Amino acid sequence: MMTFMSSNGREFTPAAWFRSPHLMTIVPGFLPRGGLLAEVPTESRLFTTEPHTQLLGFCHWQPNRATSQTLVLVHGLEGSSESHYMHGIAAKAYRAGFNVIRMNQRTCGGTEHLSPTLYNTGLSQDYRAIVQELAHVDRLSRIWLTGYSMGGNLILKAAGEAGSSEAALAGAIAICPNIDPPKCVEALEQPRNWLYHRHFLVGLKARLRRKAALFPGKWDLRDLDSTITMSQFDHRYTAPDGGYASGADYYSRAGACRVIDSITVSTLIITAQDDPFIPYSMFTMPPIQRNSRIQVIAPRYGGHCGFLQCPRNGEDHFWAENRIMDFLQERK
Repeated sequence: MMTFMSSNGREFTPAAWFRSPHLMTIVPGFLPRGGLLAEVPTESRLFTTEPHTQLLGFCHWQPNRATSQTLVLVHGLEGSSESHYMHGIAAKAYRAGFNVIRMNQRTCGGTEHLSPTLYNTGLSQDYRAIVQELAHVDRLSRIWLTGYSMGGNLILKAAGEAGSSEAALAGAIAICPNIDPPKCVEALEQPRNWLYHRHFLVGLKARLRRKAALFPGKWDLRDLDSTITMSQFDHRYTAPDGGYASGADYYSRAGACRVIDSITVSTLIITAQDDPFIPYSMFTMPPIQRNSRIQVIAPRYGGHCGFLQCPRNGEDHFWAENRIMDFLQERK
């Protein structure tokens, strides 16, 4: 189902002088949000998702944990559990009565030592394993997977693969997800997006060097300095590390677009038509349009995971976070 505003009619209307997708993408990261969870109880926890692989999460439990719904948050490429958007939605959801778990993807958030592998956009099995642990160990019965950008692809892929087999999975929420990786990488490598491309590539190369110091001999870094594009990095390092034959094989198999028609749980996708490197055309494909369980909200503006608005009607600056909470409250 395709819409251009939320079900309660709260359309995204940014200030006329703040409609640049690049401003929308960059500015939110500079807004102070670090203290939002200062008074919220926090428990760190390691989730074992595969042999020798652990993911670090920060759990904010309600006093009545077992009877509360749970939001599992997954960050984007080169983000972490401490990313500003992770704190923002976590604070809102906790205040609304949800358990919240801010996850770090493999090797992220200072956890390079917890996994012998790199992270990639196809590792949906990690989040299915986390849902299963929360259901079987913690006896939680309504779990929502929520992801931003790369995290959005991961949780949509997990939901599609699960189909109706995960009784505890209540739904999925994805913000600007890269559901078709070849299209997203092609867009990211356009000259107009050099700043984002450089940011991601520099971060990934530095992370690989840290991993190589922890696991000597596992990766051949001789070509790392000559790797100048994301597609080269993925072909030389991400793909073989993840068991893919090539970069092209990785991109073709890791996207949620391959399984999105199998999603059977309530699902919300929020994306902007002007996102610099998540092409809007991906969300108009028939498997999404004909799946009645998927709601797409696609305003004209918003950039990549930005959606900053002037506060109005009792809402703060963060329009997408408020739409997530509307979606959850309607199904609570």
